[in-house]
Amino acid sequence: MNDMTVFEELKWRGLVNDVTGQETIDAINKGGLKFYIGVDPTGDSLHIGHYSTVIATAKRLMDAGHTPIIIAGGGTGLIGDPKPNVERPMISKEAVKHNIECIQKQVSKILGGDIQIVNNADWLLKMDAVDYLRDYGKHFNVNYMLAKDTVKRRLDVGITYTEFSYMILQSIDFLKLYENYGVTMQVGGQDQWGNITAGLELIRKIHGDVSCHGFTVPLVTRSDGTKFGKSESGQALWLDKDKTSPYELYQYLVNSEDSKVIDYLKKLTFLSVEDIMKLEESVKTEPEKREAGKTLAYEVVKFIHGEEEARIAKETSEEVFSGKSSDNMPTVSVSESEYNILDLLILLEMVPSKSEARRVVLQGGIKINGERQDDANFVVEIDDTIVQKGKKVFVKVVKD
Repeated sequence: MNDMTVFEELKWRGLVNDVTGQETIDAINKGGLKFYIGVDPTGDSLHIGHYSTVIATAKRLMDAGHTPIIIAGGGTGLIGDPKPNVERPMISKEAVKHNIECIQKQVSKILGGDIQIVNNADWLLKMDAVDYLRDYGKHFNVNYMLAKDTVKRRLDVGITYTEFSYMILQSIDFLKLYENYGVTMQVGGQDQWGNITAGLELIRKIHGDVSCHGFTVPLVTRSDGTKFGKSESGQALWLDKDKTSPYELYQYLVNSEDSKVIDYLKKLTFLSVEDIMKLEESVKTEPEKREAGKTLAYEVVKFIHGEEEARIAKETSEEVFSGKSSDNMPTVSVSESEYNILDLLILLEMVPSKSEARRVVLQGGIKINGERQDDANFVVEIDDTIVQKGKKVFVKVVKD
């Protein structure tokens, strides 16, 4: 049986990148902390990357006796956390407001309606420039800020003062949540470590040597080091089932690389240590059964969308794999009765561009109703038409 402490299990699952010392480890094991995880509203849905760092991490800490607050960045979202290589495009205030409303509903549905979600616009948008500089800016040494990874990475290509100041804004979030909500720990992805430690420093400069904590979760990656969670066409895998169907999410996960599937089971599911170890053995002894990938896909879809959606996705996947058509297959309605094959692939979002569509077709990667089509001029007649890309992606196309 598993006799690990909470922190030991987090480490076993590969979910600890940085942690602020032994006091934090003891507090995590003890339970009773109020912690927060932030999400900036760059879209109207969270994606599978948010699931691993925000949703699943919050759930694990809740189960260990801690209380989460999810902070929606109505203020910080207007600025944008610095990207590694380029200035982030600005989002309108109207779009941020809409995205936050959507994300709040999504988080509440997945984690339960009793999750407290706050909006940092409540304090950041009420601040005037002079108060910002006098009350907070004076606590930040520019040399200290330049040494942080998120800023350092951008110095060669340049960074505006707007994005440079993001660290201060996120630090104010931690301070306000500490003062107004009793939050004493911040959790985030590994790229947030510099912002988290800056927030801890701000709290200590204003309130003295109080007991506050931070830890970060590693980003989930594929075996080649690229980000986990992009479809074959390069699209994000969304948690909104109208943007990414449960079947599409299931298909992505069920086809996980053998070398990474146990890593994903540890990080993305709530299966016991013992169950995961059994699946690890099955990968070694019976890889052809793909039990680990099937379990991963079912468990993640079940947690996000519910057991019924997971069951349908599983059955649909098995029917398609056996060569049968399925009423549960993702279906797209189109207005015309005929389409050039390249145009249709773009319309179905199976590829990001016409050049990519041409490449996939010419290389024999597309089947129409089970027959390979490698002619870029082929005209597809729409009549409950099954379009297949590779071995994994199937879409039924019907005319309006």
